[in-house]
Amino acid sequence: MSANASRWMALVAGEASGDVLAAQLLQGLRAHWPGLRAAGIGGPALQAQGFEAWWPSERLAVRGYVEVLRHYRAIVAMRRALKQRLLQERPALFVGVDAPDFNLPLEADLRAAGVRTVHFVAPAIWAWRPERVELIRRACDHVLCIFPFEPALLAEHGIAATYVGHPLASVIPAQPDQAAARQALGVPMDAAVVALLPGSRRAEIDHLLPRMLAAAQRMRQQRPALRFVLPAVPALRSVILQHLQRAAASAWVKVLDGQSHTALAACDVTLVASGTATLEAALFKRPMVIAYHMHPLSWWITRRKMRQPWVGLPNILCRDFVVPELLQDAATPAALAQATLAWLADDAATQARRRALQQRFAALHDELRRDTVGAALQVLRPMLEGAT
Repeated sequence: MSANASRWMALVAGEASGDVLAAQLLQGLRAHWPGLRAAGIGGPALQAQGFEAWWPSERLAVRGYVEVLRHYRAIVAMRRALKQRLLQERPALFVGVDAPDFNLPLEADLRAAGVRTVHFVAPAIWAWRPERVELIRRACDHVLCIFPFEPALLAEHGIAATYVGHPLASVIPAQPDQAAARQALGVPMDAAVVALLPGSRRAEIDHLLPRMLAAAQRMRQQRPALRFVLPAVPALRSVILQHLQRAAASAWVKVLDGQSHTALAACDVTLVASGTATLEAALFKRPMVIAYHMHPLSWWITRRKMRQPWVGLPNILCRDFVVPELLQDAATPAALAQATLAWLADDAATQARRRALQQRFAALHDELRRDTVGAALQVLRPMLEGAT
């Protein structure tokens, strides 16, 4: 491999959360190698670090079996084109960030051709689809794990892995400043605030946001003074605004340009789509109601592959239903409204419930807080330095 190739790496980040993780990693690597070239598939966070995005990460932001089938040909064609380019240009290292259905087969092909491969964010074989462990073993020279129990589990299958902590645990403060967040959003300190987080994919928004808005309307009927904030992924802002218009909610839902962390810091409770945002809400110590809805066939397949009773990351990590999960047919507007309002009650039992939840989330925060980039560099540096 040429000296020039020894200082370039390929990255694929499949959605908004992966884009942020990958950007933090690239920033840390560039502190050691300022001239390090990085290219592949990424979003705005990576591109802000000078990343060459051959394709935008939103092209991979598809969840659900039926939804993936609609985009299958385009995704497979993109992966094939990317593989051909990488095999021709030969990066010193390939890092696939999350997006396991896209990245693992690609990593397997690259590794078989002699390219070093690392997967960042271990696929959740402990939660569902345990059969993927064989593909992980073929695909990855190393796995960077964001949860502490994962390296031992992967080691049982002969897979090298390192716990690097969850980078969000270092970014999100242990004690979020609610007053500053509300000032930034123009929300009164004495208002009760609900953050609506319907997801970062088009399919999620189309399935979940109408239910969330109908639930919010019911909440307003019971508590007219409630305030609602909705962080919008910039690429999907127009879609969100269309949903608000159809629901006649534009006047009373404050749509934000991104700013999900500001919304979580400002709110009293969040109604949130299952995914990384639930962990963010937990790190902000916020009560939540986890919701999800997808195509019925996708849901049927997903349910058959689940290995645990929980779907939301806070519940999985706490190994208990510490917050409600309302999924598929259970995610009715009435149920979502009732569960969300239950966190806002003023009685002593609810206050004790909120305090207990905050204590559990504080302990979780401490467990996940590590120097993620530094730990990842310990793994990646020998691979980059050893490229010849």
